[in-house]
Amino acid sequence: MADIVNLRQLRKQKARADKEQMASQNRALHGRTKAEKQRDRLIADKSERFVAGHHREKPGEPGNPSQPNDRSQSGDSSQSDGQ
Repeated sequence: MADIVNLRQLRKQKARADKEQMASQNRALHGRTKAEKQRDRLIADKSERFVAGHHREKPGEPGNPSQPNDRSQSGDSSQSDGQ
């Protein structure tokens, strides 16, 4: 004789197994320790500083200390017209 199977329970068991499999995949993809995140952040910051340090600056470009700008970024009142 065949065993009697409750289809509702079988469906719920399958859904639970699918959710657990998805959670396992997500843990593998996104689950990183705090130290791993910090290490990756430090590596990214270091590479950004390296690249930024090797950019050529054109005369008159904002942020170039050898050429003063005629615009003041902190005290410019012409940009606050919307208030």
